[in-house]
Amino acid sequence: MTVKAIHLQICGLVSQRWSLKPRAVSSLSSFPPISYPNPYFKLLPTNTVPRRLRLAPFHASSSSPLPSAGNVRNIKFCQWCGGSTKHDVPEGEEKLRAICTVCGRIAYQNPKMVVGCLIEHDSKVLLCKRSIQPSHGLWTLPAGYLEIGESAVEGAVRETREEANADVEVISPFAQLDIPLIGQTYMIFLAKLKKPHFSPGPESSACQLFSLDDIPFNSLSFSSMVVTLSLYVEDIKAGKIKFHYGTINKRPGTSPSDIRAYTLDQHMHS
Repeated sequence: MTVKAIHLQICGLVSQRWSLKPRAVSSLSSFPPISYPNPYFKLLPTNTVPRRLRLAPFHASSSSPLPSAGNVRNIKFCQWCGGSTKHDVPEGEEKLRAICTVCGRIAYQNPKMVVGCLIEHDSKVLLCKRSIQPSHGLWTLPAGYLEIGESAVEGAVRETREEANADVEVISPFAQLDIPLIGQTYMIFLAKLKKPHFSPGPESSACQLFSLDDIPFNSLSFSSMVVTLSLYVEDIKAGKIKFHYGTINKRPGTSPSDIRAYTLDQHMHS
């Protein structure tokens, strides 16, 4: 599938045009590697354009498309009228859907958004050790599913309060990571503690500040955490925090806690 260039318009701000250019080998060599399509390329500014930020076009991986995370055959009854469903491709569509045989409504399955905070404090980052499955006993950024009726920022602040008993101020968005295989999109924000107080919430067994050199990369909970923290360390070492977008393509059949079975594709940053 051809993916068109993304145009992001920011009113009143000076922005830049980006293009694909060679770069030096990443400074992340001392950290667990991220499998980019080509690790020697990155997006660099070429010239300044008033009032518009252009990101270089990207193309989907040449590999076969990943299957949908949803399994429509598990939807046996209509959520609206309770009627039984049939599984078919509706006219004008391309994907198998669960269609009610009584009222005719189609059950569409959509990705879930996970929101969280990368909290900076005294040149360290705050991580929580999970006390629930999946990935029990492994470290993560405070994050969870966005609720109906709240913004992504509000959800990230709430999840941080729930998992780390910490009140934070969101500084800026840091990363959007799509995971098509499991139907999730991660939105991670940079944040700082309003007060230097935190403690484990009901879903955490511990909370701890880690320096960059001490981040437990081999004991992180999910691939999304490996990618986010690796990009953050790379930005800090380069002296500039960026906003990142990428697609985490998980290897089919792997568990959520298998943090190495992925590639990071379509990586862009501003």
